[in-house]
Amino acid sequence: MNAWHRFGFVTGCLFFSLMSADAVGAENPPNIVLLMGDDHGWDETGYNGHPHLKTPVLDDMAASGLRLDNFYSAHPSCSPTRGSVITGRHPNRYGTFAPNCSIRPEEISVAQLLNQAGYACGHFGKWHLGPVKAESPTNPGAMGFDEWLSHDNFFELNPHFSRNGGPPELFPGESSEILIDETVRFIKQAAGRNRPFFAVVWFGSPHEPYSGLEDDLALYSDLPSKYPDKTVRLTSNQTGRPTQRPLGEVLQERYAEITAMDRSIGRLREWLGRANLRHNTLLWYCGDNGTPSGGIVTSPFRGQKGTMYEGGIRVPGLIEWPARISQPRVSSVNTVTSDMLPTLCDLTGQPVPDRPLDGISLKPLLDGEMTERPSPIFFWSYPRGGQGRARRPYIDPKLQEGTTPLVKMMAGRYTRNFTNFHHPKITEEDFGGSRVMLAGRDKLVVGKAQAELFDLKNDSVEKNNLIESRSEVADGMKRELRKWQASVLNSLTGADY
Repeated sequence: MNAWHRFGFVTGCLFFSLMSADAVGAENPPNIVLLMGDDHGWDETGYNGHPHLKTPVLDDMAASGLRLDNFYSAHPSCSPTRGSVITGRHPNRYGTFAPNCSIRPEEISVAQLLNQAGYACGHFGKWHLGPVKAESPTNPGAMGFDEWLSHDNFFELNPHFSRNGGPPELFPGESSEILIDETVRFIKQAAGRNRPFFAVVWFGSPHEPYSGLEDDLALYSDLPSKYPDKTVRLTSNQTGRPTQRPLGEVLQERYAEITAMDRSIGRLREWLGRANLRHNTLLWYCGDNGTPSGGIVTSPFRGQKGTMYEGGIRVPGLIEWPARISQPRVSSVNTVTSDMLPTLCDLTGQPVPDRPLDGISLKPLLDGEMTERPSPIFFWSYPRGGQGRARRPYIDPKLQEGTTPLVKMMAGRYTRNFTNFHHPKITEEDFGGSRVMLAGRDKLVVGKAQAELFDLKNDSVEKNNLIESRSEVADGMKRELRKWQASVLNSLTGADY
């Protein structure tokens, strides 16, 4: 029995005509494209003042649309954040604790919901929520996408992708360009069938190991001499194993990837303009977590990928939708990837799933009516010791075996396998792990050491711990965080299904 029967959703489609830019009004449901960079940290854009990077397209989007300066990934690593986009829920609710943890088949996805509204739904690029092969119960098709050209994990130049679950195929070229070409093809087909489109484009850039086109590398040819004395650890493109390389060379390649991704987004925007579709197309760009240790040199924030400080979870966030956002705006409201599903449901008139969500609709923010977030955002890295502790696999391990090859070796394989486990019983140990409550300007960070409380408005670099001087506030936040954790763990047992 599928998810729609289980939860009583009404089947059927409402077909909307794709109208010309002149005829479309802001009241019409938009076409939607969600774009995500892989390991793209907050400061790694020109508009956020990066001293080296050239990102003219993202800069233009920031100058013409809605710039979300306090936009967060739901988790400081990739698979969990991607799960939050698809479900509107914190990934710990369904066991997507860390990279290479799959989603669960019973989760209700944003693509399933938009499919009900008549949207053609396509996924392109990194999936990382389970294998993309046809028999996987958590591939993009199982999660509501009509078609997909996807990879189990990340990829570089000349990537391999699976089309609609088929055997991996080699696609020569720069990966961001390949994904945008496929997205344009998909949009053309949707327009030809008079259907609005929902495209999820999850780039492989700028995840390491890095590579770049010669022209893009040339833009950053001065970096090796600017950082001459430091080496960093990352994956070798030749062996797939760890190696040490000069920081300047690594940054040159990393930034070349970001520029190529930026240029590809520009190609999509230009094509939408020529096709008379850009006016009522919502483009939403973000990163999936902060910059990793091997590529971080200029971030103003504390921490990096994998940590709960701002450097690990604050990422670029941009929304462009000329039909509704006609004037450029900058927002400091706290927003998060979990907000995507409820926002898109609100904009398209779809009911949100009848289960605990962790995101909220940002429709009032798009309309300039939200000046502060009405509820906190919670973050949580589930304790590693409890992730698979003598637990029964949620999905047959054979169905969790990946197929798409990548450069980086893990566990002796150049592919990725996935895990998810039943958690029928909750113990005190399950409440552990680094966790955060973000409420307005106040951020509570709880980990193995002493808890920390920061005033992000006056201390965005998280230097001054106010836990003692504002102990009453911190104690109240701890209680609220614990209550939220109990809700998440109840979901983890399968109670929502």
